[in-house]
Amino acid sequence: MPRPTAATQTRFTPAGFRSALLGWYDGNRRELPWRATRDPYRVWISEVMLQQTTVRTVEPRWRRFLEKYPDVEALARAPLDDVVAEWSGLGYYTRARNLHAAARRIVEDFSGRVPATFEELLSLPGMGTYTAAAVASIGFGAPVAVLDANVERVIARLDAFATEIRSPAAKRHLSARAQELLEPARPGDWNQAMMELGALVCLPRAPQCAACPVAAFCAGRVGGTPEDFPVKRPKPPMEEVREVAVVLRREARVLILQRPAQGSFAGMWETPRGRVDEAEPVRDAVVRIAREQTGLECTTGAPLLRLRHVVMRTKIDLHVWSARQDGGRIKRASHAAHEWTLPAEWLERPISTTQKEIARFLLDGRIPRRAAPVEESPGQPDLFDGE
Repeated sequence: MPRPTAATQTRFTPAGFRSALLGWYDGNRRELPWRATRDPYRVWISEVMLQQTTVRTVEPRWRRFLEKYPDVEALARAPLDDVVAEWSGLGYYTRARNLHAAARRIVEDFSGRVPATFEELLSLPGMGTYTAAAVASIGFGAPVAVLDANVERVIARLDAFATEIRSPAAKRHLSARAQELLEPARPGDWNQAMMELGALVCLPRAPQCAACPVAAFCAGRVGGTPEDFPVKRPKPPMEEVREVAVVLRREARVLILQRPAQGSFAGMWETPRGRVDEAEPVRDAVVRIAREQTGLECTTGAPLLRLRHVVMRTKIDLHVWSARQDGGRIKRASHAAHEWTLPAEWLERPISTTQKEIARFLLDGRIPRRAAPVEESPGQPDLFDGE
């Protein structure tokens, strides 16, 4: 899309801006399942799921989660491992653990009812200012403005705000401005309208200014450079690393380790896994990582899969290798528990998307779409077909 040329700006009035945006939202909003309810529990689940996850992915998972855990009491009663397993594939698993902890707190301290005020919501585990504002405004009609990346972008362009977006001064300005713009008579709809505008029209790149219902109020558009806002620091370059996942075999079973209760992917079950040193052959890394993480000596088999994925600012080239135990005794230096299990049983545990792809390959030979060519001939997954 060509960069917009300078345009005339309409004098800003809160009433005019609110009327234009809400009129657009009422006629153009997406029909999403969580917008058909004001139930604060259902709103809360949707808002947590939508953090760092696309709407397309969340829609079926939101319905499935609520079928299994229809209310706060059901979620609070459920074993944590079951909740984390249900979250599998959505990523950022701390969200699931915080949901479970918050549900238990709601049952204990609020008689099983989601608290209605912004301040009470903030007291719950994992409940940040954005989620608390969304639940309070949408679920209870509280006049509290949300501030997510979409809203930040809309306001930065509206004001041609030139301060670096992550600075404390920017956060103060954007938070105050979001609250100033809020339509107090329809706070839930207003917050969703601001987010919808950023998601559908005021895009990070190539904003659709010609389709924007509030373009006439936008100082960024008037200057002809809306994409200059918000101002951001340059991102650091992506780190590229090689890792190995070691599929240690004992007849039809594979060794899986449970990560510690704290830290990234807490409580998840996975194969021994670690980084390959810069000049280290992958085959040597398989033996070293198995020894370091389990205490076992092993003989390498064949490469099974090669998966490339991104975690935060790291590009990971993951080599999945088979191996057989030669000796040694299991130790627990880097994990909370271990188990020799069948791939089908492993799939029932809390497990990351990448590890799920490995388990499915072992079970039925299914090769993930994102798999890259392995360095040697692939191994034989049918070794795991039976006891």
